Amino acid sequence: MNRLAARKATRAKPAAGFVSQPEPRTIGLYARGKQLVAGNFLFAGHLIEAPGVEIWDIARPSVAFGAELQGFGWLDDLAAVGDPTARKRAQDWTFGWINRYGRGDGPGWSPDLTGRRLIRWINHAILLLGGQDRDHSLAYYRALSHQTVFLSRRWQAASPGLPRFEALTGLIYAGLALIGMEAHVDPAAAALARECEREVDEEGGIPTRNPEELLEVFTLLTWAAQALTDAGRLVPPSHLAAIERIAPTLRALRHADGGLARFHGGGRGLEGRLDHALASSGVKPVPPGGLAMGFTRMSAGRSSVIVDTAMPPGGLAGASAHASTLAFELTSGRRPLIVSCGNGAPFGTDWHRASRATQSHSTLAIDGFSSSRFAHDRREVLEDRARITLMRQSHDAEAHLLLAGHDGWRGTHGLVHLRDLSLSADGRRLDGTDMLAADAPADKERLQSVLRRSGGGIGFALRFHLHPDADAEIDMGGAAVSIALRSGEIWVFRHDGQAAMTLEPSVYLEKGRLMPRAARQIVLAASLQDFQARIGWTLAKAQDTPLAIRDIDREEPPSRP
Repeated sequence: MNRLAARKATRAKPAAGFVSQPEPRTIGLYARGKQLVAGNFLFAGHLIEAPGVEIWDIARPSVAFGAELQGFGWLDDLAAVGDPTARKRAQDWTFGWINRYGRGDGPGWSPDLTGRRLIRWINHAILLLGGQDRDHSLAYYRALSHQTVFLSRRWQAASPGLPRFEALTGLIYAGLALIGMEAHVDPAAAALARECEREVDEEGGIPTRNPEELLEVFTLLTWAAQALTDAGRLVPPSHLAAIERIAPTLRALRHADGGLARFHGGGRGLEGRLDHALASSGVKPVPPGGLAMGFTRMSAGRSSVIVDTAMPPGGLAGASAHASTLAFELTSGRRPLIVSCGNGAPFGTDWHRASRATQSHSTLAIDGFSSSRFAHDRREVLEDRARITLMRQSHDAEAHLLLAGHDGWRGTHGLVHLRDLSLSADGRRLDGTDMLAADAPADKERLQSVLRRSGGGIGFALRFHLHPDADAEIDMGGAAVSIALRSGEIWVFRHDGQAAMTLEPSVYLEKGRLMPRAARQIVLAASLQDFQARIGWTLAKAQDTPLAIRDIDREEPPSRP
């Protein structure tokens, strides 16, 4: 249906030009733009080195690679470079797309990719049209018009959530920008408002519980609102209300270093994107209260702790959900310390599935069992999901306190997991206690049955995944782990002796890299022999670490491994 609608759209009357000169709002990375100019194409975890080759002549190693090409997000990176060579690449590749796919052919005619592409083409119109002759300009406007008409007929085919937000925002953008396309604006704005009511809950969250995806939705909504306002049109109240609900949630999900918590397939977010979106929204900061999209935030001094304290999403929204219930991340100042492994999807199917397991997060896991498990069929969704059974949060003059529990192993072992966290008021010490327990008679009976079959107890482990920039070593004769951050801070991890402590390999998965980054993890391994097992641990700054750290060294976001 998309292909047919795309070809029919090419019969529409093209726009003659822009209503007014578009202003670029999207942000790219200079380093990535330089790599593109050099002929190094890094998309969806695949690096193709093809100097002098047009981007559309590259053999696409995966569907995701092709989708990133067709979405034109790379145009932001070329615009960030902005020199004559980058401008020529941007123009050649854009008009190459028009010549090859502009008549409704190729894989890029889906509503979400078309919306994403339209936004970039309009944002960077000055870059694309500079120095072009009349024929090229007409071809550009004709292609924009055809894609706008296509979106007006096919946006409903986009999946609910981010894809539909992309399609509708692109349609609003184009309808406002192009002469003769204004009739599409009001229906698209009304549809976007309905999607805000349907997809953004009262707490400012979305069904996927993916913080980075929430940022993408928020960014699209602020762009659409700005475009409507600049054109003298009213923004629907439910659209504005969604922006106002999302902003405090994103602030609560932002670590001390400005990056987002990495849960349920989300990454840290593009450098500067979160701050720019929050500033553009005009929503004033308010003190966080309660859960933020199912996450609990604890912050004090230079430290932020964000804990996953809700059931993983299920159904269509759970296609990339992680079994991360009660996992936490800790950042000190500008330096992440305890992390999740991240999203393995850019590195292939095996990495994607492995990254979703409980063992890839900083929490407790029973050997061989995640706290939430995949469906017993080919669907890659979490069906047997951990439920929160206990949730208490408080703070006083001395500490921020969290006590939470989930029942992820009740059905398999008769066990619940309880996690008790305490962050000191100065942010220099995090105390934790993790417990597995069987309390109800039916749970004890199930546990005894499992223990009889196992013969030697039930193995489990607490994992604390370290950021790859953190240098860790066993210290104090094996009783502690010392962790040095690039800021100069030293953190010391200790435990109560109820488990065997080791320092083991781990990985750090992030978009934009060809391979996972090598990292390390602290592992506390133990065996449950009775109805309860408890492990206490502490992560604290060394006493000689000063309260204030001058940490001004900034690294360029990596464009290649």
